[in-house]
Amino acid sequence: MLKKIRSSELVLGMYVERLGRSWLDNPFWARSFLLELPADLERIRAARLCEVWIDTARGLAPPVAVPPAVPPSVPLAAVAPATGSGPVPNAAPARSRDEELAQARRLIERSRQAVQTMFDEVRMGKALSAAQAYTLVDDIAASVLRGGNVLLGLARLKTADNYTYMHSVAVCALMTALARELGLAPEQVRSAGLAGLLHDIGKMAVPSAILNKPGSLSEAEFSSVRAHPAAGHRMLREVGEIDPVALDVCLHHHEKLDGSGYPEGLRGEEVSLFARMGAICDVYDAITSNRPYKQGWCPADSLRRMAAWRGGHLDAQLFAAFVKCLGIYPLGTLVRLQSERLAVVVGQAPGKPLTAPTVRVFFSIRAGTCIAPAVVDLAAPGCQERIVSTESATDWRLQDVDRYWAGEAAMA
Repeated sequence: MLKKIRSSELVLGMYVERLGRSWLDNPFWARSFLLELPADLERIRAARLCEVWIDTARGLAPPVAVPPAVPPSVPLAAVAPATGSGPVPNAAPARSRDEELAQARRLIERSRQAVQTMFDEVRMGKALSAAQAYTLVDDIAASVLRGGNVLLGLARLKTADNYTYMHSVAVCALMTALARELGLAPEQVRSAGLAGLLHDIGKMAVPSAILNKPGSLSEAEFSSVRAHPAAGHRMLREVGEIDPVALDVCLHHHEKLDGSGYPEGLRGEEVSLFARMGAICDVYDAITSNRPYKQGWCPADSLRRMAAWRGGHLDAQLFAAFVKCLGIYPLGTLVRLQSERLAVVVGQAPGKPLTAPTVRVFFSIRAGTCIAPAVVDLAAPGCQERIVSTESATDWRLQDVDRYWAGEAAMA
């Protein structure tokens, strides 16, 4: 449906049907297009247009009014607006890295328990809780905003027993970070986070024996797994009026741009902005996490492998923004330094080169032994150290490397 709005109301994800001026004065070659890039949004705003026509059937609609605070007993169906609700929390005062790690660990455990309870209730046919879902999204968003990649890194540490629930927490955090990187409006960031939290809820319809099977799946078992997006979509639709972004991502996060995905085989622009975001976040967390049937890949190696899927499976521009969120060497990456020492990435300061993160050195290659851990900021003035390669902990026969950045408490 066509709708006329003020140019100041435009946000990423809307489909621009026409601008409020003649085609010859249009700053874009295309007469109509999906607004996906922050640079395009700025060009429209710089053109000082009074009004713009959008197609709400092909893109996002303007946000609806935010409802008042909702008591915990109100179900999600009763309050979820068309494009999310409420502001994304502002950053709290900065904490030390150790304080943020401790806070993130507590938040992750609390979130895991809440997601498990929420999903189990859905499995039993009960309604989702709006207050619980949005409170989780807001807490996770605040942690990502305040602590950088700490929560993103910790959410990657999973066990076979809690994978499905922790995966939902992780994708929520990744979607929130990516939405912010893209410059989406606060209500869209919140919608993206909710979509990440609920994207795999359909796995509650898949037997646990199949989800946790250590070996290859049979054709029938694989068909059961492939049915989870449609199953989750049905579960969310049964709730009633729910954020359409969550519905879209739940159903379409396994679609691929070349049409080889499922369940509908969508191609190109048929896959929405949020579903493309969901595909990237879902794949990254899946391949970097330990699963019953395989060990997770190194975060940096995972990004390199995903880069090869750009254009065919994944959106190239969104993937570039995703890499900017995490850094070329995400938290927890094992690296080899030119000084012939091994180190693990512990942080990436804002504004510093992506190739020069902060690392914790802990192993001497020449001596073949662990050394006293020391933190090195590779972007510090005068630092002559640099990364020469990423490494595999398995190749070096190193155990529990994650403790050097996540701490002993996280490993326990």
